[in-house]
Amino acid sequence: MNSRRDFRGHRAALFDGIEEGGGIRAPAYSSHEFHEQENDQAIDGLHDRVSLLKRLTGDIHEEVENHNRMLDRMGNDMDASRGFLSGTVDKFKMVFETKSSRGMATMVASLVAVFLLIYYLTK
Repeated sequence: MNSRRDFRGHRAALFDGIEEGGGIRAPAYSSHEFHEQENDQAIDGLHDRVSLLKRLTGDIHEEVENHNRMLDRMGNDMDASRGFLSGTVDKFKMVFETKSSRGMATMVASLVAVFLLIYYLTK
């Protein structure tokens, strides 16, 4: 029986730091130190998130700038095309207004004849 008491005594000494629920007691930190550690971890997490957001914002800004430049070039090209087309339409209007319908029909017929002749010669 004496050995059983020694066993229980050794066991109590061995598991002195473990609570009944199976958990180990936390080190004896003051609540201030514990909150400081939590705050430091939270600050580190926020710093990482802010860095990520800053990089994303920079990437979005760069993409928006590229699209704005592309849209400006497209707008300038459209303006140039509009001017060219407007000039061509004005020339056609002038040709149709000054020429008689007979002269226009003769010109169209001659162009069709020339294209047919070129087509048959290349065959």
